[in-house]
Amino acid sequence: MDRKTEVVRKTRETEVRLKLDLDGEGATSVKCEEQFLRHMVETMGRYADFDLTLEAEGDDVHHLVEDVAIVLGKTLKQCLGEYPIERTAFSMIPMDDALVQVAVDIIERPYADVDCPDPLYAHFLRSFAMSSGITLHVMVMRGYDQHHIVEASFKALGKALRSAVRPRKEELSTKDRPKVMER
Repeated sequence: MDRKTEVVRKTRETEVRLKLDLDGEGATSVKCEEQFLRHMVETMGRYADFDLTLEAEGDDVHHLVEDVAIVLGKTLKQCLGEYPIERTAFSMIPMDDALVQVAVDIIERPYADVDCPDPLYAHFLRSFAMSSGITLHVMVMRGYDQHHIVEASFKALGKALRSAVRPRKEELSTKDRPKVMER
């Protein structure tokens, strides 16, 4: 099973190149001028145990953050292919004052309910969910430092993804099985 790929997105505003290996060891190399974005992508990759190499540049921070999220989502989707995976997972991460829980369902029903104090990174998380086709919930249980909340969110997302992409022998679904009700 080969669960790695490379995606390139080039627009008038940005150029993003991402190599992703879901069965890696958390080795990351991120080159982009936006240092907080670099830090968050590295953090997610390490906590997910994904190997990823990202090169990204753009005309402004908003376009760069949005397009990195889109490319990350599309790359994840391509890496997964049609292999059966665990599919659902959640993780709760504390970071100083922050406590954040993230839950994912990797299914072709994109949805995002994101509690994030930074609108730019709330947009990142929603864009990632929509482009990967996953259901994503990010819940801030507590915290007041925006940096800690956002970073805890990316750590929890990484850990949840690590569990959700774990291979299974068969698809975890009830759609193809008849529903039996006991009386």
